[in-house]
Amino acid sequence: MRSTIWVYFAVFTGAILFLVWFFQVFTLDKYYEASTRAKIIKIVAAISSDFDGDSPLDSRTLIEDLAYNNTMTIVITRANGDPIMSADFMGGYSALTQEGGIRLFGYRNEVQTSEDHRFLSVTTNPRFHTTEYLYGGLLDGDCYLFINASMEPIGPAVEVIKEQLIFISLMTFFMALLISLMLSNRLSRPFKHITESADRLASGDYTTRFEGGGYAEIDELSDALNYAASEISKVDSLRNDLIANVSHDLRTPLTMIKAYAEMIRDLSGDNPEKRAEHLGVIIDEADRLSELVSNLLELSKLQNGSIQLDCRQFSVGEFIRDALSRYQLLAEQQGYEFSVESDGDVICEGDEARLAQVLYNFINNAVNYSGDSRKIIIRQRNFDTVVRIEVVDFGVGIERDKLPLIFDRYYRDERTKRDVVGTGLGLSIVKEILRLHGRRFGVQSEVGKGSTFWFEIKRAKD
Repeated sequence: MRSTIWVYFAVFTGAILFLVWFFQVFTLDKYYEASTRAKIIKIVAAISSDFDGDSPLDSRTLIEDLAYNNTMTIVITRANGDPIMSADFMGGYSALTQEGGIRLFGYRNEVQTSEDHRFLSVTTNPRFHTTEYLYGGLLDGDCYLFINASMEPIGPAVEVIKEQLIFISLMTFFMALLISLMLSNRLSRPFKHITESADRLASGDYTTRFEGGGYAEIDELSDALNYAASEISKVDSLRNDLIANVSHDLRTPLTMIKAYAEMIRDLSGDNPEKRAEHLGVIIDEADRLSELVSNLLELSKLQNGSIQLDCRQFSVGEFIRDALSRYQLLAEQQGYEFSVESDGDVICEGDEARLAQVLYNFINNAVNYSGDSRKIIIRQRNFDTVVRIEVVDFGVGIERDKLPLIFDRYYRDERTKRDVVGTGLGLSIVKEILRLHGRRFGVQSEVGKGSTFWFEIKRAKD
């Protein structure tokens, strides 16, 4: 980057110097000629508008001012060649005033023979062999106007400009070299630091910080990288937690299965009652393993988009009743109280099986955390375009700083009891299902007062 900036800066400086040399030296002669021609045309127009053949001397001041300001010779004569007035500011070397003005006769003939009674030509001074512009034209009152302007003074000026440009070019180039080196170092320094920090991050140092360089864009990049590092650190921590949790959940049922299988082999193989009890434990633990693997596979499919939704219309009231019917035995045996608060049955649209999975997860979560109250409310609230379903419990609640982590794919509350919450992947599956539906969801909670998990379903059009 440092070399690139220096090269670009050097090329830019060279291009500027080339343009300066091209326009100030190589094209200066032609530009000066064009400027002199245009200047002569303007002077002719000014004299023509002011000159009166009956009172020609009234224009003397104007003619002298024009000749002085433009270093020219201006002569006005009558038709017979008698001079009316002249102003020579070319140092007495004008082609119009040399040799007593003999050449004016030839110039008058050229005016008379031209179609519009005027001419403008480049001529050579016969004495000094200098290039000059010569104008001749007819004025009011049968008078003649002649203007002579030399092109030679531009030569010395060009030489002076060239000498100055040599020094200016050298100074500019070395200044550009110095500035480009300083600028490239200053611009590349923060990127170098960012690269070093990125290398540390890639090696696993998630505590590394990216520092900005005082430029808005670099500061924004540093902030984005710091945020990415923070998120990667969280993911790494959650991944480690997942590995630990899954390892524990796999090891526990495997240990149980092995232990009860050995008990059947060594102790209860001949006792039908004991054997049936031990086989039941093995089956239950195998089911836990199967559920854990199934949830991991389902979460992976939801995240990579390989699952397609089967969206259809269904009754929300029936949807909630079907979900609660699965908890009737739990209510009878363990005293859980399930109630429904509804704004009235409506028709919604979505993948009913997947949305039922969301509702089951929320209810299971409420059961696990309802505490001693064992009271759970399923609330249905109807809005214009959506139906919001809320699952309310009055249990332990969730700490405020833990709420943003509830739906993370690897998050698990340290207060969770493994024997009641299953695999711990339910809420991350819920998140992916609702993300596929494009629906909103969330949770409100207060420690010691309970939690409210909610999600929205699209209402079907009438």
